Amino acid sequence: MLQHRALRADFARRPAQVVARELLGRLIVRTFEDGSSIVARIVETEAYLGAPDRASHAWNGRRTLRNESLYLPGGHWYVYFIYGMHFCLNVVADEADTGGAALIRAAEIIEGADFARANRGLKGPPRPADLGGGPGKLCKALKIDRAFDGRAVSDAHLHLAAGRPVRDAAVATGPRIGVAYAGEAALWPLRFAIAGHPEMSRPRL
Repeated sequence: MLQHRALRADFARRPAQVVARELLGRLIVRTFEDGSSIVARIVETEAYLGAPDRASHAWNGRRTLRNESLYLPGGHWYVYFIYGMHFCLNVVADEADTGGAALIRAAEIIEGADFARANRGLKGPPRPADLGGGPGKLCKALKIDRAFDGRAVSDAHLHLAAGRPVRDAAVATGPRIGVAYAGEAALWPLRFAIAGHPEMSRPRL
């Protein structure tokens, strides 16, 4: 299907805020060893700008084993573990050694909802945002962990697909979530979402 066609890597070789905005409406396709798959439409993202951004894992040029994938060329996955319980999925942006990334905050499961619900351990019909309405929920629904860190976004088991871009009039923006420690950078309008979408994480824009 045309919408499921993998995006070219150079899609992500642009500034992180551009990539984060342009990810809205794109698809994450998670394919498992048995051939089953889950497809999720991205509805919310956040941009992290690298060294100049106090909220970024690459702030001030910081490099560790944990964040090394951030310094790959745009078009790779950066997956990190947070709070001792959640994985978070990011698309590395811009050129190599920039450290920019777009966090995928929320996505709507459009294929394979039964698999996603089982992965989340949910019983009965999910409520809005139960499956992918937050970065940790999404990674659990899609069975994403650090094994994907550093892989290309065209990876056979986890790839970005074309989907359908979202028009500007349908996009809401605001400050990022949970980065109050970042001073002035906490106020930057680098959170992007499809306005009013029920799968958006909280607090809603």
